[in-house]
Amino acid sequence: MAVKLRLQRFGSNKRPFYRVVASESSMARDGRFLEILGTYDPLIGKVLVDAEKVQKWLGTGAQPTDTVKSLFKKYNILNK
Repeated sequence: MAVKLRLQRFGSNKRPFYRVVASESSMARDGRFLEILGTYDPLIGKVLVDAEKVQKWLGTGAQPTDTVKSLFKKYNILNK
């Protein structure tokens, strides 16, 4: 099975809040996950991600989704 780094949506209508998680690609968006890597609040533009955990998952072959990849670039997560 392929592992993906993706966003899980939380929050209410018009107040989204996301977790960055590592999960199997066959699981549902808000379904079971392997590990929580961080959080993202788009309303205030705050990203809290554990870069060490992200590097570990990328090193084992996990693929980030397009949205997660753009978040990492925008907030310089992997350059720390």
